[in-house]
Amino acid sequence: MIKHLGLKAYGKINLGLDVVRKREDGYHEVRMIMQTVRVYDKIDLVRSEQPGIRLETNLYYLPDNENNLGYRAAKLLMDEFGVTEGVEIKMKKFIPVAAGMAGGSSDAAAVLFGVNKMFSLGLTTEQLMERGVKLGADVPYCIMRGTALSEGIGEILTPLPPMPQCQILIAKPPISVSTKFVYENLNLPSLSRDAHPNIDKIAKALASRDFYGVADNLGNILETVTIPAHPVIREIKEKMMELGAVNALMSGSGPTVFGLFVNPAAAQEAYEEMRYGSAKSLSKQVYLTSFYNNKAGK
Repeated sequence: MIKHLGLKAYGKINLGLDVVRKREDGYHEVRMIMQTVRVYDKIDLVRSEQPGIRLETNLYYLPDNENNLGYRAAKLLMDEFGVTEGVEIKMKKFIPVAAGMAGGSSDAAAVLFGVNKMFSLGLTTEQLMERGVKLGADVPYCIMRGTALSEGIGEILTPLPPMPQCQILIAKPPISVSTKFVYENLNLPSLSRDAHPNIDKIAKALASRDFYGVADNLGNILETVTIPAHPVIREIKEKMMELGAVNALMSGSGPTVFGLFVNPAAAQEAYEEMRYGSAKSLSKQVYLTSFYNNKAGK
């Protein structure tokens, strides 16, 4: 019997994010290239004889009930399989919140994986992904992890060759962005063809392990909404490029920005400048990290 599980819920960035169209049901069809990074939340699951789900986090403003995706993930499986025991979920957050890095979705993915393992429910990775989409479009990807093409509303996933390793500087400005606001204000008919990133070019560069081919084609159509609303995002991108990034991009609906570096010394200097130097006012949270390409549960 498993009484305790310690798990890591990894964040993601988007190497490319395009929106194809708005569907009749209000959802947007996307084509994205997702990439896991080594910034993670720590999730501890503790089995309890007392029925029910109890959740606590290190951030006072996060919900500890069904408004938390991790709580809902546990409830989804425990209700389906009639689990009569309880579970305590201790969540230590490091992935920036409301930042375009799928922190909540990754927490939910880790809880699904952990509850399945702890209570011996016997679900495969694919079966967990099928259930994960009920919680959010990014959850199936956060279960799978690695490098992937994401289509549909985000639930159609195709694994891709891993991104060549480099240093990744991640910076979140002291603002939060509503994904709902961004998509509601995305005016696709008004955008030029150049506003759409070339997702196929990025995928082709990944297949040939062409780092510069990927870096040169980074693109995110949601920048057309988020940057005019929050110009600090452009400032961070420009600062990262000035500090030696090969390229920089906003992740998801923002406001987190990441820069790709091939020179470790330049990456370290950029990190110190963004965190401690004259540019520190631009960012609330800064990480220097790398890609994470292990699959589910590893």
